[in-house]
Amino acid sequence: MADRDPAHSSGTVTPGSGELMLRVGSALVLAPLAVGTAYLGGWPFALFWSLAAIGVFWEWSALVAGGERRSVVMVGGAALVIALALAAAGRLMGAGIVTVLGIAATAPVAPAQQRGWVAAGVPYAGAIGIAPIALRSDSEHGFVALIFLFAIVWATDIVAYFLGRLIGGPKLMPRVSPKKTWSGAISGLAAAVLAAIVVARMAGLSGLSSIALVAAILSAVAQAGDLFESRLKRKFGAKDSGHLIPGHGGLMDRLDGFVFAAAVAALIGLLRGGVEAPAHGLLVW
Repeated sequence: MADRDPAHSSGTVTPGSGELMLRVGSALVLAPLAVGTAYLGGWPFALFWSLAAIGVFWEWSALVAGGERRSVVMVGGAALVIALALAAAGRLMGAGIVTVLGIAATAPVAPAQQRGWVAAGVPYAGAIGIAPIALRSDSEHGFVALIFLFAIVWATDIVAYFLGRLIGGPKLMPRVSPKKTWSGAISGLAAAVLAAIVVARMAGLSGLSSIALVAAILSAVAQAGDLFESRLKRKFGAKDSGHLIPGHGGLMDRLDGFVFAAAVAALIGLLRGGVEAPAHGLLVW
């Protein structure tokens, strides 16, 4: 999400009914797809998130490289496809190595003044595909881990959006995203913790205090991802990253919080559960 908190300095703002209906309609299509492919696992899930990663890399390249993106898309896109294929095959170490090589290969073909930003698109887009694939690879807890992650990110997004508009108050980071408020951020974090606990209890998980802490961290990270994309778009003079999703803009606008949360969730899982059981490492305390 990007810049979707209160816009009016004097109080609350009622969202335009047309924009809100577009957002709801898009969510009603995308959310079942995300949950359905997570349930299926295997190649449908890997394909779903690989396409999302490739789409995000295209948007990132268009945003930071503009008309000079052709070589960037070819080189970085090739590295990204190989990394995603390796991740889908269970070779996470290989996926990580190819991602690093993709950074090194993309930088020289990027516009000189934007090489760092252009090259950063490879790991950013890669995380959108590799992190969910890594979590779902855990046959015992993979599906629950994805539902856990979806619940946190979606609860944060939805509650921060609506309660931020309703309550208003001090701005979170006005120079980066002038519409976001502390009330929305705190409300979103609280909702994420509650949603995570509900999912954990339904899944029969223990260690709820640790799960609540993980949920709070992932919610905060998701909001940091949102602010990061807002900062990126301001730097490059764009309102939205694209126009693919009605009411939301581009894929980056929809996945800005998810990419950060998914990457941190996968990192926690891999550190605690290893490549054999990353979802177990995330959920079982």
